[in-house]
Amino acid sequence: MKIDNKRRLLEIIAVILTGLGKFIFMDWLNVKFVYIASAVLFWLLYVIYRYRQNKEIIQYWGLNTQNFKRTFIELSLIGIALVIGFICVGNYLGTNVLNWRILPILLLYPIWGIIQQFIMIGVFAKNLKDIEPFKLPNILIIILTAVLFSVVHYPFTLLITGTFFLALVYTSLYFKERNLIVMGIFHGWIGAFFYYTVLGQDAYEEVFGVLIGG
Repeated sequence: MKIDNKRRLLEIIAVILTGLGKFIFMDWLNVKFVYIASAVLFWLLYVIYRYRQNKEIIQYWGLNTQNFKRTFIELSLIGIALVIGFICVGNYLGTNVLNWRILPILLLYPIWGIIQQFIMIGVFAKNLKDIEPFKLPNILIIILTAVLFSVVHYPFTLLITGTFFLALVYTSLYFKERNLIVMGIFHGWIGAFFYYTVLGQDAYEEVFGVLIGG
């Protein structure tokens, strides 16, 4: 698909600004729900805007049903192994706080997960791959994407490490034409279990506590 370099650069900048917003709104101002809701709304509106301009953009980004089943099966194996590992580590460290409140998180986090995969891989990595006249090696793009995605999860060392390696896997799969929506769903599910087991954090409280008083 022909996309001018100016638009590609603006999209890359928008991704970086979204990442910087995490440090301001989540880490400094401690308004996690507001930040996530605003980021989801912004990028959702941008997808709609670009779709109205060119309906082929959805397929270009990978936001369709292509390879949905194949990607789901591949990531199911990885996801199940990771969740079992998280529970074991959480039990060993005494950080396992799994409870019923993970259920709404398992429903909501995939939405945020799809947005994250879209902006980091569908926008950032895809633009780096297709921008002209530069032809960066895929391995370099994969590493750059993983580094950026992991840095956004500072200051949690475990999150930085985990998201770095997951980003390596996700970006590699994406370049093999795997489904971006499935990646986002599993990102949300895996992230939810990671919070409740390894990190020992109740994501429900973090997201909804301020609004409904826990």
